[in-house]
Amino acid sequence: MTRILVVDDEPQILRALRINLAARHYEVAVAADGASALRVAVDNSPDLVILDLGLPDLDGVDVIHGLRGWTAIPIIVLSGRAGNQDKIEALDAGADDYVTKPFGIDELLARVRAVTRRASIQEAELARIELGDHVIDLTSKSVSGDVRLTPTEWHILELLLRHPGKLISQRQILTEVWGAKFVKETHYLRQYMAQIRRKLERDPAHPAHLITEPGMGYRFKP
Repeated sequence: MTRILVVDDEPQILRALRINLAARHYEVAVAADGASALRVAVDNSPDLVILDLGLPDLDGVDVIHGLRGWTAIPIIVLSGRAGNQDKIEALDAGADDYVTKPFGIDELLARVRAVTRRASIQEAELARIELGDHVIDLTSKSVSGDVRLTPTEWHILELLLRHPGKLISQRQILTEVWGAKFVKETHYLRQYMAQIRRKLERDPAHPAHLITEPGMGYRFKP
């Protein structure tokens, strides 16, 4: 059953979406603010997030950034903000679609089906990522050649592999993996990257795929 997290500070919208989605056999969790949304996402691992931008504690764009730090699950923004700049900011942050309030439930459900279909294709692609002599499956968290990674190594590697070619900053990785208090502890990250390279790169001293951008961060080069 597809799990959907609905994030909105309007109780009537939460109730209406929960009823309509449950009636169509979706498993629904709800959150009324950004901090709760991020906690529920971690605890429940939803397959899709429907997110309002105007939350009482965090801006919805910040919630998108928080989610995108560790997961590629689809995000549909459902917001009363109709301006193009709001849409661009949300999509640039990593949202998959944008529906403006007031909305029709049939339109929203059609967007949910479309985004879910795209996500299933993406997950299939994540089952075979080649890195040097190894094939990595992010869906089952396995590496060919019986290579074993620790949970922390997986977390770092997944951030990079889910965004091929994209520079992931040191700050983002440290925040997502260790927490905001560790944003200056770059030596942690260097040590773990060295370990990952020793396990996966053909020549760890001269990596071809897990690239360092000095002073900025790391990127996965397919």
